[in-house]
Amino acid sequence: MGKVTFSNSRRLALVGDLYRNEGNRIVIMCHGFLSNRSSRGRFDLFTSAFYRLGYSVLRFDFGGCGESDDTPLTLSNEVDDLTSAMNYARGAGFTEMVLYGHSLGARVCLEAYDPQYVKTMILTGAGTGPVHYHWPDHFSQEELVTLQSNGHFSVKVSDPHRDEMVITKEMLLDFERCDQKHMLSRIICPILLIHGNKGEEKLLMSITKQGMKWLHHHSKLVVVIDGAAHHFMDHLDTVQETFSNWLATCENGEDQHV
Repeated sequence: MGKVTFSNSRRLALVGDLYRNEGNRIVIMCHGFLSNRSSRGRFDLFTSAFYRLGYSVLRFDFGGCGESDDTPLTLSNEVDDLTSAMNYARGAGFTEMVLYGHSLGARVCLEAYDPQYVKTMILTGAGTGPVHYHWPDHFSQEELVTLQSNGHFSVKVSDPHRDEMVITKEMLLDFERCDQKHMLSRIICPILLIHGNKGEEKLLMSITKQGMKWLHHHSKLVVVIDGAAHHFMDHLDTVQETFSNWLATCENGEDQHV
């Protein structure tokens, strides 16, 4: 494993870890909202699994997260970051890419999809369409008042590399501003969508069901893990087994149906 730094189009430094394996196949991992490239330990575990399957792995901190340069959080910034990560991977000689995204990172994968290089996507807890959250349930009244007056606010985070992240009004609106048909109808590679059926996952799963008609009929598979909440922390072995089987199927060129 080697720590790497590369730039996005805004010339900000993004920090990641590159685990090199033999061959030209790489998994690029995208963490969720207010997280980092370890993703509460999930990405540590999954990185090892992907590596054992013969893939190189690149996981990185989005701008404004983890060790990467400071910048306010927006969806467009994170899509640019992932595009820059894919460019970095191509420059390092990788021509077959798998995108793994969790939560907001899954939405970023869908938005940044490049059919020339991305062979499949694995998405957990994905927002595959507009998601309407009740933000007072997630942030304090003081924070939301600051957001209304300044257009952004800082939120304290538990991260070894930073004390806070900056959330913009645009970022919160980005969750609900989504042209589901446009986004999903572009996806022509095999795609694995993993959802739970507990808490927030009920909402996200219902949105995915609404959008399935826009995905190519040979390119989708939805797996629902019974009892799994949005963090999937109690079901990581099941997630790992599911995506391992999926990658083996993709490598064998078998079609998937729902």
